[in-house]
Amino acid sequence: MNRLLQLASLLLLATTLAHTQPPAPQTGKQNQKPKRLHEDTEWLWQYTPADRDVDGRENELVQDLRFIPMLQDNFTAPQSFWGVQGTKFKPIADTILDFLTVPGKVLQDETRYVSISGCVIHFCPSRGLLWIDLNPAPKNSTGPDHLMIFSAIQWVQGGKATTQPDAEYTLWVFPNQTLTVPSAGGPPSGPGQIPAAFKKSIARWSAQPLAATGIVQKITHAVLIDPDGTQHQLTPATFGVSPPNAP
Repeated sequence: MNRLLQLASLLLLATTLAHTQPPAPQTGKQNQKPKRLHEDTEWLWQYTPADRDVDGRENELVQDLRFIPMLQDNFTAPQSFWGVQGTKFKPIADTILDFLTVPGKVLQDETRYVSISGCVIHFCPSRGLLWIDLNPAPKNSTGPDHLMIFSAIQWVQGGKATTQPDAEYTLWVFPNQTLTVPSAGGPPSGPGQIPAAFKKSIARWSAQPLAATGIVQKITHAVLIDPDGTQHQLTPATFGVSPPNAP
């Protein structure tokens, strides 16, 4: 009987020790993070214009559960134009949502580019445009899978009221990858340059008059912000913006 008790005690001790042993160290292969899959943007097409929705469905698009993660993955640059000076500014992904809160349009060009527009709730002179190139980046590219650019038109405070035609505005441009800053006499659009299709979209959008006033906003300043936060002061014409009432 004592022998059986001893065996039972040994089995209990062995079981206890087995459960208290530290886990085996993981190999380097196990510790590696999974490779990021190429981002799927095909889901955006369902919100572009159709027979019954000639301006697309921007409201449904921004509520799609894939939309916010897409913004957070692609836009990380600091921003300092939207918020109360002296306080912590919102992340750029949240700022994009603010500028698309009031639904505008979801347009597509050349079966490749999608532009999503809207404005800030209770203050539609602050307008936003999210432009996306749905063609994937080259397979050997180390940057984002798709070129995305967020643009915002913001009133220059301290000047004239937004109800006055001569009120001035700044165009803020945030690409998710670094774009080459054009110089006088520089090369035309190409890899790393500001895309011609983006300029076309900006020209169309910025020429649209404000609702209820019919005023075309007078954009007098333009700032390009690299993903690392570097700012470049450029002319509005660099992005395809024409002066109001230009031929």
